[in-house]
Amino acid sequence: MKINFEHHQTAHCENGVASNLLLNKGLKLSEPMIFGIGSGLFFVYLPFLKVNFAPGFSYRPMPGAIFSKAAKRLGIKIKRQKFSNPKDAQTALEKNLEQNIPTGLQVGVFNLTYFPEEYKFHFNAHNLVVYGKENGRFLISDPVMDFATSLSEAELEKVRYAKGALPPKGHMYFPTYIPETVNLEEAIKKGIKDTCKNMLAPVPIIGVKAMRWVAKSIPKWAEKKGTKVTNHYLGQLIRMQEEIGTGGGGFRFIYGAFLQEAAVILKNDELKELSKEITTIGDLWRDFAVDIARVYKNRNSKSDIYNQLSKSMLHIADLEEAFYKKLRKAI
Repeated sequence: MKINFEHHQTAHCENGVASNLLLNKGLKLSEPMIFGIGSGLFFVYLPFLKVNFAPGFSYRPMPGAIFSKAAKRLGIKIKRQKFSNPKDAQTALEKNLEQNIPTGLQVGVFNLTYFPEEYKFHFNAHNLVVYGKENGRFLISDPVMDFATSLSEAELEKVRYAKGALPPKGHMYFPTYIPETVNLEEAIKKGIKDTCKNMLAPVPIIGVKAMRWVAKSIPKWAEKKGTKVTNHYLGQLIRMQEEIGTGGGGFRFIYGAFLQEAAVILKNDELKELSKEITTIGDLWRDFAVDIARVYKNRNSKSDIYNQLSKSMLHIADLEEAFYKKLRKAI
């Protein structure tokens, strides 16, 4: 069983799977366009939820939300299924392959045998496409890789039923209906409005308010929990930002590319300028990650580093708040 499926590498797994699945059905949308319409820019802080013995940070919405929102705004229908029994999950997947349906899966990263060791981490919201089965091995298009690969039945079952936070439970999904024409202009506007609403939300755990809460917590962690625990928390913060699901800087660059495309489609030059602005903010997120990495690896020589990191993140939050307010007005 092998479907005529074209593998394309992308910056982020969920955008990439969505873009590749839709392209297979004849709808060509770039990764940034999927990301922007699906309101992929996000930030949430959940201090009461522990992931790898650190607070819950996320620079992305819940797994599946980007594709689901993009699909709804474009008039596309997606079927999603979960299975309590792994054998049922495999049977359903193989049935899809027999019907020439490439299928998206949510999986755990840690046991993906083709991943480099340094990328293996207990994170269960990774996405990939299965597009065939040959000689007992499932053919895999993982959009963060530059080549297609494969997994044995046992290997695929292990990642589909990974344990821990956000367990996939055999989650698989695929488009069942794509309209002949899509209203890109309206979908883009809805995506932008939703992003601005989320990032400017009045509640403290979401958006720029959540960023400020984390920023102000950094010196407090150092004072109350000590250097070792604080550095572990910071390590988790930049792992979620730069390694798992692209996150901070990378997401801003993708969003900048989306605004460039949107500027042409909506004939709105203001979006071009805002594209440059969010890209500059992305650079600041990357600098912030490098500073934390130095602290984590004990290569920092600055005094009062935790207060400096706090100020850096507060500055980024201020810039983002101003950006989303301008973006909201622009459309």
